[in-house]
Amino acid sequence: MYNTTGMKKIAIIGATGMIGQPVTKAFINAGFEVTILVRNIEKAQSIFRNAVNYIRGDLKEMESVKKLLSQQDYLYINLSVEPKSRENDFQPERDGLDNVLAAVKDSGLKRIGYLSSLVQQYEGQHGFSWWVFKLKQQAVSKIKSSHIPYVVFYPSTFMENFDKGAYRQGDFITLAGTSAFKMFLVAADDYGKQVARAFELDNGNQEFIIQGQEGFTADEAADFYRKHCTTSNIKVVTAPLKMLRLMGCFINNFRYGAKIIEALNNYPEKFEAEKTWEMLGKPATKFEDYINTQ
Repeated sequence: MYNTTGMKKIAIIGATGMIGQPVTKAFINAGFEVTILVRNIEKAQSIFRNAVNYIRGDLKEMESVKKLLSQQDYLYINLSVEPKSRENDFQPERDGLDNVLAAVKDSGLKRIGYLSSLVQQYEGQHGFSWWVFKLKQQAVSKIKSSHIPYVVFYPSTFMENFDKGAYRQGDFITLAGTSAFKMFLVAADDYGKQVARAFELDNGNQEFIIQGQEGFTADEAADFYRKHCTTSNIKVVTAPLKMLRLMGCFINNFRYGAKIIEALNNYPEKFEAEKTWEMLGKPATKFEDYINTQ
């Protein structure tokens, strides 16, 4: 167990995921005492060693949630919808969040941080409707209604999606349809530093747009990655969106993929991160630099 005195204490939910890991490491590097909720402590220890405190459990278990929040100053929540899940399944960002907010009432917590997304703002545009985006919007509303100071982050697409996330399958970057607008790609390491800085400032209710320096459409980003990656023979494959939708009639993962790609292709993202850069720092990583370090 990692024990300190006189340090700000933060609990993190979702610490071991693709984005959760660099955020957790940023809090460690910033001098916070970090406690994380995990189902598999041994797996988490292979990532963080003795740098954090571990609570075994998950969001379905109120006792483990209460134990996580005990004597904490802050809470950062990094959750997502499992692509293969259905709306009526247990959803961490809905049912799990309800358990967290119920436990928060007696915790003395000073601030909640929540990872949302920028593309969820596409909900309702051009007739687009998806329960996943509605769930995310409802999560923000619940946090704002908790009467605990909050900070919500709305990131653009993470660079990680092109080498270990949604766009990547083995040596293939898989696209569908045609991307109409540029995304201001951001590296998760830069995002993590901004999150830690937001908790260091600890100044009232805040919402931050998270964007990087460079704008690419998904097609441009995939081709850029292919050209600059020297460690793998990357191939870019583009499928008709209609085919993905058809496959989604039978397989949940494809249904999820079709919806998120439709939104990413058509969301008219604009650069809006001036306030974020001024308060939390400018992201340092350019896409080529990110590719060369993987």
